[in-house]
Amino acid sequence: MVCLVKPAGGGIAMSECMQCLVAGRVQGVFFRASAQKEARRLGLTGHARNLPDGRVEVVACGDPAALEAMREWLREGPPQARVSDLTCRPYDGSASSTFSIC
Repeated sequence: MVCLVKPAGGGIAMSECMQCLVAGRVQGVFFRASAQKEARRLGLTGHARNLPDGRVEVVACGDPAALEAMREWLREGPPQARVSDLTCRPYDGSASSTFSIC
């Protein structure tokens, strides 16, 4: 499954994209599924995936106000999660037409 396509690929261009790395107790607590639900509610596309080091990567594309709302949600995550660190940066890419879990 291809979750993200670089601009040379066939993705959908969005107004803005960000990549966030979320650290803490974020794996095994439905973080990715909850992030997907929140991203879809906000009308964002992209993906969430577990990283080998225990963090979760979230790439989201869409309206800047929706991205800010997603960033705020990621600071807390779902009730079972304990976020200890959140790092977000602009992402130069494009996403599919939905928000996927990788």
